[in-house]
Amino acid sequence: MHLSIIMDGNGRWAKAKGLNRTEGHKKGAQVVKEITTFCANNDKINYLSLYAFSTENWKRPKYEVEFLMKLLDNWLKNELDTYLKNEVKFEVIGDISKFSDKLQKRIEITREKTKNFTKLTQVLALNYGGRDEITRAVKKLCDNKEKISDENINKYLDTAIHNIPDVDLLIRTSGEIRVSNFLLWQIAYAEMFFTKTLWPDFTPQELEKIIEDFEKRERRYGGI
Repeated sequence: MHLSIIMDGNGRWAKAKGLNRTEGHKKGAQVVKEITTFCANNDKINYLSLYAFSTENWKRPKYEVEFLMKLLDNWLKNELDTYLKNEVKFEVIGDISKFSDKLQKRIEITREKTKNFTKLTQVLALNYGGRDEITRAVKKLCDNKEKISDENINKYLDTAIHNIPDVDLLIRTSGEIRVSNFLLWQIAYAEMFFTKTLWPDFTPQELEKIIEDFEKRERRYGGI
């Protein structure tokens, strides 16, 4: 199963507690560790993709963007042992060329050290947008003068390049009911769940209940 999560609600969680938004992001990072560990030990889940930083997130206040970049760098540095212990392969989708050289190097180091693991692939969407991904894929297609088709577009998507399958289950936290430009191509036949729980309060127990519900659904892929 490919499980995708739009991790929403960090800022609102912090505001409700009278804290700075950055505190919400810190707590949210802890939840990423908990959910990743749960998924790594769940035989039903093979891929976990997390919407970590979108192409639109650059519009946020400068101090918050800078904090998120430092948080990501520290996360990859401090949580490498978690990846190794749980045999989690780390992968990234999105255009990371806009990140600092230091952060890009950290990403590549984590990729390299975890590349042989098969228990779970954790995919972080970084400077990612579904429309941007499709646009980049079509540009490659045109540059190579290939026929425009579903198959050819798909092969140039970030996910296909890294052998990541389409999404089976998409979850969004915080109560918002929209996909926010996340994996637009790959969620064509995904089952969707929207929970009012803010991301910092999301637990493996709630995820387990959603998976149980997901397994009861009949997926017809356009058929009868």
